[in-house]
Amino acid sequence: MTVPMIRSSESAAAEKAGKPLVALESTIITHGMPYPQNLEVARQVEDDIRGAGAVPATIAVIDGTLHVGLEPDQLTTLAQARGVAKLSRADMAACLATGGTGATTVAATMIAARLAGIEVFATGGIGGVHKGAESSFDISADLMELAQTPVTVVAAGAKAILDVDKTLEVLETQGVPVIAFGQDSFPAFWSASSPLKAPLRMDDAAEIARAHRLRGQLGLPGGQLVANPIPREDEIAADEMGPVITQAQKDATRHGIRGKAVTPYLLQRIFELTEGRSLTANIALVRNNARLAAAIAQELGSLTR
Repeated sequence: MTVPMIRSSESAAAEKAGKPLVALESTIITHGMPYPQNLEVARQVEDDIRGAGAVPATIAVIDGTLHVGLEPDQLTTLAQARGVAKLSRADMAACLATGGTGATTVAATMIAARLAGIEVFATGGIGGVHKGAESSFDISADLMELAQTPVTVVAAGAKAILDVDKTLEVLETQGVPVIAFGQDSFPAFWSASSPLKAPLRMDDAAEIARAHRLRGQLGLPGGQLVANPIPREDEIAADEMGPVITQAQKDATRHGIRGKAVTPYLLQRIFELTEGRSLTANIALVRNNARLAAAIAQELGSLTR
C-alpha cells in the first residue's frame, strides 16, 4: 500500500520548480478560533509565507486522503467544518484508513511534512509536559516527534500553560536541539522572554539551515525546535500572563477538566480572562513564525542535501 496523498496545485508546482516550501498545521483552523476569523488568519499566514519568498503547504486529512497544501475552496470548507478529528501520531493512520477527516497537530504535521519532503514547519507553540505530569503522565506526542522526525519546527516556544521547565528537560533527554532565535532566553509563547535560558542561540536563518542539514549528514534522527519570540510590540508581558494562567488552571481543576480537554479549555479561559488579547497575540506570533520559517526554507534550498 501507499499513503493516499495529494498535493495542492501550488504545492505541486513549487516542488517541481524547486521552490522552498513551509508546512502549516490545520488544528489552528479547526480547533483554534471560530469561523470566519480562522479562515482569515489561515489565509493571512499563507500570504505571509508567500511574501517572504516561500510557498505554504497547509496539511490536513480530508475524506481519507492526506492533503499537502489546500486549494482555496478546501481551506474554506475546512474552516467551516464541524466534528473534525484532531490528529496526532496515534490516530493519523486510522483516520486515513477509515476515510475520515482530521486536522493535524504538530506531531501529525511533522509526519506529513517528512513524507512530502518538506523540511520546515511553522506553528504557534508546541505541546509539552503538562503541569502535574508526575501523576497524570500527560506529555504531548510533539516532544517525541521532534526526537525522531527530521523537520525544523518554528514556534514561539512551548505553550505557556505547560510546565515549560520540564518540557525543556524532556527535549534535552531526547537530544532535540532547542534554538532561541536572536536571544538567550527561551520565549514564553505570549511573552517574548522567560527566566529560562535556551540551550542554544542562533541569530540568522542561514545558521539554522546549516544546523538542520548537518544533523542529517551526521546521521542524527529528529528535528530542531526554533524558539522564535513574539515581537515585543505584540506580547503580553509574563508578569501579567502569570496570574491569568494560574487562574485558568485553578478553574480547570475545579471543573474536573482532564486529558485532551485541558489545553482547549485553558486557551479559551485565558482568552476570556484577557478579553481576547491572548488570541490577538497568538495570531501575531504565528505570523512571525511563518516569516522566519520561510527564510529558513529559502536557506535550506541553497544548500545541498
